[in-house]
Amino acid sequence: MSQRIRLLIEYDGRPFYGWQRQDDHPTVQGALEAACARLDGAPVLVQGAGRTDAGVHATGQVAHIDLAKPRPIRKIADALNHHLRPAPVSVLKAEEVGEDFHARFSATGRAYRYIIVTRRAHLTFDRGLIWRVPVRLDVAKMQSAATHLIGEHDFSTFRDAGCQAKSPVKTLDTLNVSSFDNRIEVTATARSFLHRQVRSIVGSLVEVGRGMQEPGWMKDILEARDRTTCGPVAPADGLYLERVMYDDHPWGK
Repeated sequence: MSQRIRLLIEYDGRPFYGWQRQDDHPTVQGALEAACARLDGAPVLVQGAGRTDAGVHATGQVAHIDLAKPRPIRKIADALNHHLRPAPVSVLKAEEVGEDFHARFSATGRAYRYIIVTRRAHLTFDRGLIWRVPVRLDVAKMQSAATHLIGEHDFSTFRDAGCQAKSPVKTLDTLNVSSFDNRIEVTATARSFLHRQVRSIVGSLVEVGRGMQEPGWMKDILEARDRTTCGPVAPADGLYLERVMYDDHPWGK
């Protein structure tokens, strides 16, 4: 009888071509599956709660695996971390769950955080981990613009051309812009997101923060339902999958 395990995972997305397994490029799913196979002695499918793009990071990704050889739960995270080295991926927690649990389909919500720093100097330590914008941004205007996107809308404007979602209609539960000194964070929560939706929203918010557009422009482009009206898409560098929520609890955070 197999053992289903839920994993809480963090990773640095810089060396990977995204989450989803690819035959000719390193991916987070590929690294985890290789580690799981070494642990279990046979191929193991790792199913994640979300498919992050190339260069996107995670502090609270969730996945599940089925192990053919059950083992003490307390040893699984340490064993997987041993087999994951030196890849910048860590299993923070492992727990046994029922066979009805699915990391993706059981999720009731996801939370993303996007980090921006406003400075003229190039990044030294946080290169690839934060988006550097070399001008000051008006955070109050960015927050004002963000309010137009909260709720259920057709987000076609903020949907990547390659998005495979059946519908562009999503419900954005929260969208907040906060700042401390020269660090700006955009946080968003929803049951699910369209492909590159958060990066598209952040790029447009920065256009408002730069003074290139007024806050009401966000409402206009949302209602246009036209991808060509969207601002430049923010780079992957500053985006983190921070948390995945389930009915039992917002696991890990």
